[in-house]
Amino acid sequence: MRYDLIDLKLFIAIADAGNISRGGAACFLAPSSASLRIKQLEESLGAQLFKREARGVVLTRAGQVMLEHSRQCLAELEQMHADLAPYALGIKAHVTLFASSTAIESFLPNDMQAFLHNYPEVRIVMAERLSHETLAAVATGQADIGIVTWDGEHPELEFLPYRQNELVAVVPETDSLTLGESASFADCLERPFVCLQSSSAIYTFIANKAAALGRHIDIRIQVASFASMLSLIRAGVGIGLMPRPVLQLLNCEGVRILPLRDDWAVRPLRICKRRDDQHMSRYAQALLACLDAARLIAFNPMKTVGLLPPAA
Repeated sequence: MRYDLIDLKLFIAIADAGNISRGGAACFLAPSSASLRIKQLEESLGAQLFKREARGVVLTRAGQVMLEHSRQCLAELEQMHADLAPYALGIKAHVTLFASSTAIESFLPNDMQAFLHNYPEVRIVMAERLSHETLAAVATGQADIGIVTWDGEHPELEFLPYRQNELVAVVPETDSLTLGESASFADCLERPFVCLQSSSAIYTFIANKAAALGRHIDIRIQVASFASMLSLIRAGVGIGLMPRPVLQLLNCEGVRILPLRDDWAVRPLRICKRRDDQHMSRYAQALLACLDAARLIAFNPMKTVGLLPPAA
């Protein structure tokens, strides 16, 4: 069965307005035309979508199902249009990069600058994912490149060193933890925490570490960004664990940063790609080269390297 987009938009407009005339007007249709289109739609579906009442119309159960799917259908079409629009403006390809929040908020913005400058016709689709989600996405081809906090191996993936990610305790200057030069995670668990949202990779990691100690995190508040975390810690709401690379980009006045004595506090950030990369686009290969070159510069600032091969 074929559906007319005008009919779907009209159906949604009438459902929202509760009135055929007003819904038709929203779609620039006369009441008679709107009524006829809805009647024909109902006949083609074999189900009544609206119940006619004195003051207008209300959805039947079939209409409620139709409304849900109609909204989803039009939303998908709008997203398709948005995804295709860059190609009309000269975008030739896209590279999908999944990464941890630490990489996204610290290293990647600067590390990708040369690539974005040399390849203006390429769109980067970047998303924050947990490490195990990134590994699966790269292995299945959903993502071209991944950046993970992971020191294991994967049969289908090759790993390259990228950066070091150190988790540190961030505490208000007045907290008694500041009397020491470092802290253990167990000590930190005695305090209320300011955390990122439960869906974040860093929250999942520290919650698992607390569970391994038979403890739980006393969450005072959860926020959406590291900057918000820092502000609340500075205000004395609680303490938090944050990546040192992110803190280097923020204003850390009013807080103390304490290294953690736990052996898991320093973890490698690694780039992952498929071992069989014969299908990797030249743009993905160029981005990979860019990230690797940025790593070399970070570890050896005096070394001169070309960030990218000449743009084609």
